[in-house]
Amino acid sequence: MNTANGRAPIDFWFDFSSPYSYIASEWVDALAARHGRTVRWHAMLLGATFQAAELKSPVSYPLKREYSMRDFARSARFEGVPYTMPEPFPIPTQNAARVFWWLHDTQGHDAAVAWAHAGLRAYFARGVALNDTAALKRLAADSGLDAQAAEAAWGDAHWKARLKQVNDEAIAAGIFGAPWFVVDGEPFWGNDRKPQIERWLASGPF
Repeated sequence: MNTANGRAPIDFWFDFSSPYSYIASEWVDALAARHGRTVRWHAMLLGATFQAAELKSPVSYPLKREYSMRDFARSARFEGVPYTMPEPFPIPTQNAARVFWWLHDTQGHDAAVAWAHAGLRAYFARGVALNDTAALKRLAADSGLDAQAAEAAWGDAHWKARLKQVNDEAIAAGIFGAPWFVVDGEPFWGNDRKPQIERWLASGPF
């Protein structure tokens, strides 16, 4: 898939429970558009990549937790993105991710991205617990989806396998964190890579 000008899309890998993914999700499409690019979104589970890389969430380390929580909020303020530290955090988000791939494969990329925005904003701006199935169904309905169909999708073996396939692809590609961007084959990890991505898009490899 190429854009009209022949430039490859940016691949954006994210997790619904990642604060930095949420922040990056609010700027990645606009950044790409400024440079004549599109974005391919990929919902994944950080837990799967952490396990493969023998890593843990930074908030699971007492020494890192306080700084990480401060940086999540500061990074959101820096980007001008609404943010309220959700509780509980982190949470398992496989159901939200399965709904993403259900929408992606049945209704198209734009529908999946709209759901990604809805889920990320609900969790990180309003504290909607995406691991609560009742709350997730309400969010699906509020987002204009058929809530019963969404619930059926996240419990369906096909969409469970689809998400596992994506997680396996992420691990095979060497992805160990989120957000993760691939621009012209070059990987960038983290919301704070934005200036480097912008320079790459503006003037090419460096």
